[in-house]
Amino acid sequence: MEKKKKICFVVSAPGTARNFFKEPIKLLAEHFDVYLAANIKSEDELADMRLAGYRSIPIERRPNYKTDLKALKELTRYFKDEQFDCVHSMSKKASLLCSIAARRAKIPYRFHHFTGQMWHTMKGLRRAFYKYMDVFIVKSDTHMLVDGVSQKEYLEEQKVLKKNQATVLGKGSICGVNVDRFKPDADARQRIREEVKVDADTVVFIFMGRLKREKGIYELLAAYNAIAPSCPKSLLLLVGTDEESCMSRICEYPNLKDGENVIYYGHTSRPEDLLNAGDIYVLPTYREGFGLSVLEASCVGLPVICSDTYGVRDTMVDNETGLRCKTYDVDTLAVAMKELYNSPEKRKEFGKNGIKYVHDNFSASYVCQEWLNYYLNNLK
Repeated sequence: MEKKKKICFVVSAPGTARNFFKEPIKLLAEHFDVYLAANIKSEDELADMRLAGYRSIPIERRPNYKTDLKALKELTRYFKDEQFDCVHSMSKKASLLCSIAARRAKIPYRFHHFTGQMWHTMKGLRRAFYKYMDVFIVKSDTHMLVDGVSQKEYLEEQKVLKKNQATVLGKGSICGVNVDRFKPDADARQRIREEVKVDADTVVFIFMGRLKREKGIYELLAAYNAIAPSCPKSLLLLVGTDEESCMSRICEYPNLKDGENVIYYGHTSRPEDLLNAGDIYVLPTYREGFGLSVLEASCVGLPVICSDTYGVRDTMVDNETGLRCKTYDVDTLAVAMKELYNSPEKRKEFGKNGIKYVHDNFSASYVCQEWLNYYLNNLK
């Protein structure tokens, strides 16, 4: 019996691996021995991941000279000890350390997965520094993957990648959408609306993600402030971690009333339930690797409103599954929000189209099969 090849995924936090790699790993584990290197605190973080083994490496997200050198040393030793056939990295710090360690350990296949560029909204030397990190990774690793077509085109335009140097699995996304989990659910809709005390006929604009400037949260607040007086049966529901204390600034918007027409729900482990409570999904982000939440919203039947930045362009079809607004632009966002508020027929049509779009192009089963095909074709 032929010995299975050994793959090691490298990320900073095990939660990243669970959120993005869990389903692909389950399929890959039928053909390969799959390992994980991350900053693991407890085995509970790895439940149901079907790993052949793992190693806790002190990879921190923020730069730290001492811990970074320690992580690089431990990662190199782990690679040499296990003699992996392939390593697969994602996230900036983990990918940089993985590239250096894998070359030192002479790992023959070094895969890197691009999931968004933090330097896209930066300027000056800071932008140049973080952009060069991506260039360095590309030069060091052997195979490049990108989780969206428009992101791949952007990286080619920026000369980080050569034309067709990278691969997009299927139509995009890392893990696809679990269509059995994200689906229209009338019971969840009623339950969440009762929980947050929202009437059945109120049109709910829902935002889901980290509340911070680069997600377009202030454009969203300004746009809703502009339309709120003419959209009296509406509400803005904000779901996610408030990383920049955005809710403390609600008082700056005269037409927004915290707890009345704006509700901050906070973090949830059941995003599918919260999405079902909404009527229109809004994500006016400045930058996005792919925008999986847009697909999840479409899969439960919500029309979507997204900015026209790269990444999210792959996740919706303008005037079919939702509407696009200009990045950083309050006016076009407000127009799109008001248009969908006033058109229940269009909301229904876009929602129906969105479900079909996700099922046809981004189901988890389809994307995971693309993962397996890629590995079988490239690990010769």
